[in-house]
Amino acid sequence: MKWHTPGEFSPLMLVVNGPEKYKLIASLWEAAQMLTACWPFDDGEEYLTAVMACRDAIHGDLPAEDAREALIRAAKEAGISVITVVH
Repeated sequence: MKWHTPGEFSPLMLVVNGPEKYKLIASLWEAAQMLTACWPFDDGEEYLTAVMACRDAIHGDLPAEDAREALIRAAKEAGISVITVVH
């Protein structure tokens, strides 16, 4: 498992409420941490899909970029703005 390394996960920035307005997500670990510890609610359909996608990607059953896309959809569902970098 390489879930602490950003290798396969293209970084993105979430614009959240609170003292730390911008939250950089650069790895599966950071995505999972954000979803499980800092998400504004835990009952949305896209949220649950993103949690499962992160879990599957951490275990190597899903590409990291698929988990990233699920995180973006969950952010949209939660009203969280996402800043992505185009390569």
